[in-house]
Amino acid sequence: MKIYRYPTQSTWKDLVKRPVLEQKEISGLIAEIFTEVDKNGDKALIEFNRKFDKADTQKIKVSDAEIQEAEKQINDELKQAIKQAKENISTFHASQKQEIQKIETTKGVVCWRENRAVEKIGIYIPGGTAPLFSTVLMLAVPANLAGCKEIVLCTPPDKNGNVNPAILYAAKLCGVSEIFKTGGAQAVAAMTFGTESIPAVYKIFGPGNQFVVAAKEYAQRYGIAIDMPAGPSEVLVIADEQAVSEFCAADLLSQAEHGSDSQVVFITTDLKVFEETIEAVDKQIRDLPRNEFAAQALGNSSFILANSLEEALEFSNLYAPEHLILAINDFEKYIPMVQNAGSVFLGNYSCESAGDYASGTNHTLPTNAYAKNYSGVSLDSFVKKITFQHLSKEGLQNLGKTIELMAEAEGLFAHKNAVSIRLK
Repeated sequence: MKIYRYPTQSTWKDLVKRPVLEQKEISGLIAEIFTEVDKNGDKALIEFNRKFDKADTQKIKVSDAEIQEAEKQINDELKQAIKQAKENISTFHASQKQEIQKIETTKGVVCWRENRAVEKIGIYIPGGTAPLFSTVLMLAVPANLAGCKEIVLCTPPDKNGNVNPAILYAAKLCGVSEIFKTGGAQAVAAMTFGTESIPAVYKIFGPGNQFVVAAKEYAQRYGIAIDMPAGPSEVLVIADEQAVSEFCAADLLSQAEHGSDSQVVFITTDLKVFEETIEAVDKQIRDLPRNEFAAQALGNSSFILANSLEEALEFSNLYAPEHLILAINDFEKYIPMVQNAGSVFLGNYSCESAGDYASGTNHTLPTNAYAKNYSGVSLDSFVKKITFQHLSKEGLQNLGKTIELMAEAEGLFAHKNAVSIRLK
């Protein structure tokens, strides 16, 4: 880990940088994968499964029999946990539905907006060393609430060509239409173009490594929308003298264990908490099954001693973390200062894991400083907003002169005539 004591603002620009791969290297590989999938469809996906995941998959689509078998492998306790999480996520996202409001902007001129679901969506679920079945809940639940007609899920198979049973169980529980065994950039390409098995979609959701993020951005060249550039996980913890060091260390490690490219940042104004948290991280990491990943992530992570909470929050806004934890006293006072963050956790007991799994908020969030201009996934992510307007004869008479003057000033006389001909 990298330790900084009272770094000056002139050094912050370097401190907030994330480790990234060479873009040329990534872009070239993504282009090759897209070309291969577009050309060879399922055959290319089967070959990529063998190449990247060491998996032998004769069929890409997950069968009903596999889904039924997966349900048998999940114990009742985990099933109940998944159901409770689904209920909380449903409750929170259902509250985001809005009633139609018709607004009379001028007498006789009525305008309003209505939602329409994105009809076909694709969900990417990371597999590999940490199969994120919780992400199925975070994406499929709001998709169903929004009314999406087709929900396609892609996830990488294991070495035996199987999908994690918890992913399959969650997908069935949340109403996913079809599930396919393919991961990485090739899965994004498949949902972009469509293959013999996988239907093309209109919008692609889900987190992933830098290759998946690059693939989602590449898919936009073909008219496919994406949720956001959501890449490797990250957390920033701000602590004061009342913070519990063991809690802070646990939250830092909960993100570090995602993978070697994850990033964690710890900032505190208290020297004692600073030293105790570093000590707690060293102690707790020894007992983690994924401590190798966590240790590699910590190598790129920063522990900062700051002069004040105001300075800490200013640094955080520059960094724009995916997850922000305010382990501070009187956190309500500092909420207005938070400008850039994906999701915020307040106080000593609001562990980031709660948002990852079951509190109800969505855990698909912007990373790599995209919290400066992107929101996390919500019900709105799955709908388009269409505006409507109705002008009565009286309404056009009241507004017509304004439109005519503006159209003439822009030199667009056909626009002006569309009003004039009606007024006459």
